[in-house]
Amino acid sequence: MAATFVPLRHLTLCFSLSQVQRKEGLQNGWGGVKPPRYSPFSRNRDDYNTPHSIRPIKPASIETLPLLEPPFVENPELEPVDPDFYRIGYRRSMRAYGVKFKQGADGMGVYAAKDVEALRRPRMIMEIPLELMLTVSKKLPWMFFPDIIPVGHPIFDIINSTDPETDWDLRLACLLLFALDCKDNFWQLYSDFLPGEDECTSLLLATEEDLLELQDENLASTMRKQQQRAMEFWESNWHPGVILKIKRLAPESRRFKWAVGIAQSRCINMRMRMVSLIQDANMLVPYADMLNHSPEPNCFFHWRFKDRMLEVMINAGQEIKRGEEFTINYMSGSSNYMLMQRYGFSSPVNPWDNFQFSGNARIHLDSFLSVFNISGLSDEYYHDSQLSSNEDTFVDGAVIGAARSLPTWSDGDVPLIPRVERKAAKELREECQKMLVEFPTTLEEDQQLLDSMPEARKTLEVAIKYRLHRKLILQKMIKSLELYQERILF
Repeated sequence: MAATFVPLRHLTLCFSLSQVQRKEGLQNGWGGVKPPRYSPFSRNRDDYNTPHSIRPIKPASIETLPLLEPPFVENPELEPVDPDFYRIGYRRSMRAYGVKFKQGADGMGVYAAKDVEALRRPRMIMEIPLELMLTVSKKLPWMFFPDIIPVGHPIFDIINSTDPETDWDLRLACLLLFALDCKDNFWQLYSDFLPGEDECTSLLLATEEDLLELQDENLASTMRKQQQRAMEFWESNWHPGVILKIKRLAPESRRFKWAVGIAQSRCINMRMRMVSLIQDANMLVPYADMLNHSPEPNCFFHWRFKDRMLEVMINAGQEIKRGEEFTINYMSGSSNYMLMQRYGFSSPVNPWDNFQFSGNARIHLDSFLSVFNISGLSDEYYHDSQLSSNEDTFVDGAVIGAARSLPTWSDGDVPLIPRVERKAAKELREECQKMLVEFPTTLEEDQQLLDSMPEARKTLEVAIKYRLHRKLILQKMIKSLELYQERILF
């Protein structure tokens, strides 16, 4: 089945290939590809004419002996996933190549089973049958693949009542709940490995106390509206008089909010052929949804349909060592505010986080970029490490974010005046310090609070981390302005 697609997770790099050779032979059914066999005395067809001719051994073809290689040490903080996680997919023709799934403190992730080189050629890491996914079209008429909803089932009337433009997550949540109730459905087994209601970080499940801990009234107000939207939909369709086969799908509103949170955080938008039509669809893709986010990802990630299989492919942007996690960027260009709304997490090095400045002070953009060896256009800023010393580790995503967030000016014909530039940097630094002081708690208090509550609710934990990360970014911005004042070029 061939199709074009537009992924919901914005990708910054993508390649198309006419053919990807399928790798064969897995260790114990999973893991990596078996190493090739080498024979120092192998002969070609002409060798049989000269009985004693032996092909010379090329040094490049000799592999390093395992005894001479340093032993691989597993990360003690990671645990191997339950073998049933592999088994339920393997029996249904799902395949994984060169990757392992492991359980960590923040949930499950995908890790390299062998060293991965940084190549422009994409490599396939998973093959997932379309029948294992949950798919619903984005526009009318509603189409499902696989078509698990029987004709006349009342869940279709509930899905049909949604707004085609805005309620994609509600439709996908209804489909997920229905699949979890279907006998012998794959998702009944796979749901054991999804985060439960107490483990889910979606702020749809947050209490009012959790929302207050964000220390961000705009985000808290937005999440209250989303909670109210989910609650009103549940109350209108799961009222006391509803029939049992609908009521048991989500007997409580918290169950429905959990399903909406799973749909929002794991949905992929893709264009695919459904029956005889090519439609945009919202999909839940098992196994591939275990790839975690990073603002500084080590690989790019895209898809390809082939023979009723979805091939999950990656391009490693850097060398990935065995045991390291594959990370991708879910929403390129999104601030922590947006990531918290959709996924329920934030990052202290998000290069797209921003703050609003009210003063008139501005610094020279080109000068700030040159001081920290930041290159590229505004949407593609990156730290050029070749221009920095090996010991300089100050520049990270937060500094790149400061280059985007700080008020700047740039005019190629007008040089900066160092005295004026230092004054502007000082004023901006004071404004950052003022924003930092306006938070009800300090950095140290937030960290102590997290350390004192190892068993805290997930929604409370991510709320405290969100405000902590905002303060860390502000602190990094203050330090970068201090360094800029010292390093301004005359």
